[in-house]
Amino acid sequence: MRRRPVGAVLSGVCVDVPPGAFLQASGEGEAALVAAVVAAAAGAGAVVDLFAGVGTFAIALAGGGRRVLAVDGDVAALAAAARAMPAIATQARDLSARPPSVEELRDFDAAVFDPPRAGAAAQARKLAASAVPVIVAVSCNPDTFARDARLLAAGGYALQRVVPVDQFLWSAHLELAAVFRRQSRR
Repeated sequence: MRRRPVGAVLSGVCVDVPPGAFLQASGEGEAALVAAVVAAAAGAGAVVDLFAGVGTFAIALAGGGRRVLAVDGDVAALAAAARAMPAIATQARDLSARPPSVEELRDFDAAVFDPPRAGAAAQARKLAASAVPVIVAVSCNPDTFARDARLLAAGGYALQRVVPVDQFLWSAHLELAAVFRRQSRR
């Protein structure tokens, strides 16, 4: 039983975090990841944020005046993001069972995904077949990131930048944000 809401400040916006919701491991790590995501999406008018949770990236992206769709299977986390930043559109969806289709992705200038350790193979396959110009993959698992990156590369995306973030103190684990750009099709 919660006595009162637990809040977190994400990109300057206070979010009431529901029980069980995911947050980055450290404030410094979160800031580095958000900066990498926002920089990669510069110039994008519409962004889809897959595995958006409470809006760590969606809030920062929407604060820049972009149209943002936050997608996640955690209905309570999405509701918290929408209450905190009403400009964010949300969609509750089991992304493992139903990744966005190529048709659903066509109106986005950038896509962000920050999946659990199992990675985002289903989403990477759909993104690889899409025309989304910029994809930002955030990952805490080098093995699943490598698999997802191979899928994007096979679909015509080039890895442009990787930002390693050492936010897991006293651990060998590493978080990263990677930027992929669609190569011109011939």
